[in-house]
Amino acid sequence: MLASQLGIRIILLVGGTVPLPASYAVTSALTRIEVTNDAEQGDGFQMTFTLSKDRIVDYGLLLDGTFNPFNRVIIGVLLGVTPEVLIDGIITHQQLQPSNEPGMSTLTVTGRDVSLMLDLEEKNEKYDNQPDFVIVMRLIAQYAQYGLIPQATPTTDVPIMLQRIPRQQETDLRFIQRMAERNGFVFYIEPLTFGVNTAYWGPENRLSLPQPALTMNMGPATNVESLSFSQDALAPVSTESSVVEPITKISIPIPSLPSLRIPPLVPSPTPARRTVLLRETANQNPAQAATASIAAATRSPDSVTGQGEVETVRYGSILRARKLVGVRGAGFTYNGNYYVRRVTHQIQRDRYTQSFTISREGTGALLPVVRP
Repeated sequence: MLASQLGIRIILLVGGTVPLPASYAVTSALTRIEVTNDAEQGDGFQMTFTLSKDRIVDYGLLLDGTFNPFNRVIIGVLLGVTPEVLIDGIITHQQLQPSNEPGMSTLTVTGRDVSLMLDLEEKNEKYDNQPDFVIVMRLIAQYAQYGLIPQATPTTDVPIMLQRIPRQQETDLRFIQRMAERNGFVFYIEPLTFGVNTAYWGPENRLSLPQPALTMNMGPATNVESLSFSQDALAPVSTESSVVEPITKISIPIPSLPSLRIPPLVPSPTPARRTVLLRETANQNPAQAATASIAAATRSPDSVTGQGEVETVRYGSILRARKLVGVRGAGFTYNGNYYVRRVTHQIQRDRYTQSFTISREGTGALLPVVRP
């Protein structure tokens, strides 16, 4: 309600390590913003500015260094009276498009979220007698200047150096992602507030309060401009693995285990018709083999996917990726709660839309109603 009365205002902070509010010259030249929050590929942004040659030798926005590569950018919106941070990012790319027509030259600035700073330097390191979550906490602590607060889920496997030593042969980001994949976890950095970010390492978080429902075919309550669903029966997989007992050399089978995507969102999950053989588990202990089986089941994509778009003032909220959202008005088969995989915010002076991708493991609504 307040969003429709007070409108939506952009909050833009730019600078070196500590970003500051953008100048009037910058905000008045801003014509378009696109921010993508993606649960699997990471977050990114793109801003487009109209340039005027207010200096003799060059464009003012280029000369003052505001958008130099590796400057930090925080983009937020004030929706009614509530500020929301869309991304805390780093500039990686500039594109200048000069024009012969006055006022038609443009500057496009592109960047990624601050996890980019963990992906700049490859390292050779070893971590004796340390479980994965301790290694993750140590690595994230090295980037405290970007306001990172580590939130790592404890792991039970503690490697003994006589049997296994975790080794890093890539960047910090790739190593953290490799450890997350090994445990069936996800890793991402998302803004908590301006200048403060959560570095999450753990299973997909499906325990949050669902966001305001995506509604269609319900008269004045309808807030979705488009929405479609698809079901891929080949998406889920089951696993088959075994370990070899080191003394007797007997092969012990490990049963197929469920994924870490809990709680379930549907009463009828799509059954797995494909089976994956985990060949690397033969030399592992039973606990490591079980973790590998759970991780493989968790990595398989959800079978049901929905895509659509909302106009933000009508929706009345910022749709966040990596959280739950309810769908209503689409029929029992596709109503219910979903996990938001991706949201693309497209902001112009007279329009703010959010395109989204949602998914879950099957059909049917687990609960008769969703949060309105």
